[in-house]
Amino acid sequence: MTRHTNIAQSLKQSAQIYPFKQAVVYPASRDNAGRVLYSQMTFRQLDQQSDSLAAGLTSIGIGRGTRTILMVPPGMEFFLTVFAMFKVGAVPVVVDPGMGIGRMLQCLAQSRPKAFIGIEKAHVLRTLRPGFFKTVKRWVTVGRKWFWGGYTLNQLMNKFPAAPFKPAQTTESETAAIVFTTGSTGPAKGVIYTHGNFEAQIRQIRSHFKIAPDEIDLPTFPLFALFDPALGMTAVIPDMDPTKPALVDPVKIIEAIENHGVTNMFASPALLKRVGKYGQENGIKLPSLRRVVSAGAPVSPANIEQFSSMLSNDTQIHTPYGATEAVPIISIGSHEILSETRKLSEQGFGMCVGRPIADTKIKLIKICDEPITQIRDNLEVPEGQVGEITVKADLVTEHYFNNSNADLMAKIPDPDGTAWHRMGDLGWKDSKGRIWFCGRKAHRVETGKQTLFTIPVEAIFNNHEKVYRSALTGVGPKNRQIPVVFVEPFEKISDEKQFIRELSDLARRNPLTADIEYIFIEYKFPVDIRHNSKIFRENLAIKARELIE
Repeated sequence: MTRHTNIAQSLKQSAQIYPFKQAVVYPASRDNAGRVLYSQMTFRQLDQQSDSLAAGLTSIGIGRGTRTILMVPPGMEFFLTVFAMFKVGAVPVVVDPGMGIGRMLQCLAQSRPKAFIGIEKAHVLRTLRPGFFKTVKRWVTVGRKWFWGGYTLNQLMNKFPAAPFKPAQTTESETAAIVFTTGSTGPAKGVIYTHGNFEAQIRQIRSHFKIAPDEIDLPTFPLFALFDPALGMTAVIPDMDPTKPALVDPVKIIEAIENHGVTNMFASPALLKRVGKYGQENGIKLPSLRRVVSAGAPVSPANIEQFSSMLSNDTQIHTPYGATEAVPIISIGSHEILSETRKLSEQGFGMCVGRPIADTKIKLIKICDEPITQIRDNLEVPEGQVGEITVKADLVTEHYFNNSNADLMAKIPDPDGTAWHRMGDLGWKDSKGRIWFCGRKAHRVETGKQTLFTIPVEAIFNNHEKVYRSALTGVGPKNRQIPVVFVEPFEKISDEKQFIRELSDLARRNPLTADIEYIFIEYKFPVDIRHNSKIFRENLAIKARELIE
């Protein structure tokens, strides 16, 4: 029997339970003394105004199933637009602008959109690069309309100023959104989220993190802000460029936490590091925070320890593990990391990401670069052995948009009619049921004598006091690769030859790294724009080949 569900219903429920609670708080400007002036919207207002916009969207033909590019930054209009789209059953197409304009345009064209909702700058881009938007028939401007047609957001809302709107009766398997991956280890792919996936995510987040009715969130990653109205949390939009978390102003983040008594905060590792460093140096305490969630890239124990200096003793930094296709699926708290797993990570055991959340099923299967047509018991590796992490849960997406090859490579059919998602990550399970992340499958180095995994190997070099981070890569054909390690120091090294000798000695003292002969200094690693943490090892591999051949 088909079950109906619509993510927009969760907003209506929040509006009924907390009608006058702030749903969204946005930094609008500053007064002459530099104090922040905020604009805000209650849950009832957000529900009513998104109802009006939903009626307006329907009137111009944006309705159930309409794939619609959404290019609106975090703020009031973002929340209004997204929930209006969910109410009519339209499908937001979301691409992280941090991936760069060229790749972003390719993703947008790949989604074959029928409508476009964006700010003025987004429409300028659309008119300058029309070839990528040939399928778009309707467009809406958030802000002032210039020399293009269509409607403005305000025009659509004013057409139906007080029109209660009944959300579309979408099914749990119906597409709710298309979210493109960052494509850090390959082409970006459009992940199909169903209304059932979103419902399961909300359920899992609320249960695992024990979200209470009085929560106030600081979502420094725009997409995570979407869950706040559904969870009944107030979303305080930070004063920052969401595409550049590594350059965030720590003062403004701390200001927002203190101004509103923020209880929950999401932070990428780069933002966590920058704010934590400032907070530790200035002796700042943030007692209102009940939890901090950091994800998007591996979070180092040193980073966790530094930020923890600002928190109450019972407040933890959670590092949930997942991907665009499946998040959150595994998690661990900072107390366990700092007291137990940190010292093992530094010895090359990998990064402990914790235990499966709720009823999430995890299997570690034999490392394989080929498609797998059905899940089988004999694919699993024994406890303690490194394998590929696969996952099955209601929140795990089952398909990519118009990409059957990606489905073939990343999904494993289950006899029960569902699918397992191959994370593309490697790890092993310990006797306590915890998963230890060892790196991306595509980044493993096979020498013929052994297989080296990035996270364990790099941990050995990261133990040197002058090393900020390191990166393992390989040169040559598979099974005969030469391992090469690049290190990025904290600062300029005066005697580079001596530094390399010290690193070589460090490597020889550990069986894991004893055979690594090539070590190079790279003062600025190529990293992703979004998190400033995902190292583009493919770029370093090209440089390694030039250096040793």
